[in-house]
Amino acid sequence: MEENLVEVYSADQKYKISIIRELLDENKIQSLVLNQKGSALLLGDIKVYVNKEDEEKAREIIEAHDI
Repeated sequence: MEENLVEVYSADQKYKISIIRELLDENKIQSLVLNQKGSALLLGDIKVYVNKEDEEKAREIIEAHDI
């Protein structure tokens, strides 16, 4: 399944990821979140992935909301 996933968004703030996931969900696009923040220093990004077939629509939704 991982080979069918593409990254469409990343951020270092959880609230932005929550907004993006909600927007995708409202548009019937399933997403997966990978949190790469280190627990000690809280460095790194949180990444949102979708299926390849949903990539174009997901990017359009994200760009339209300028988050």
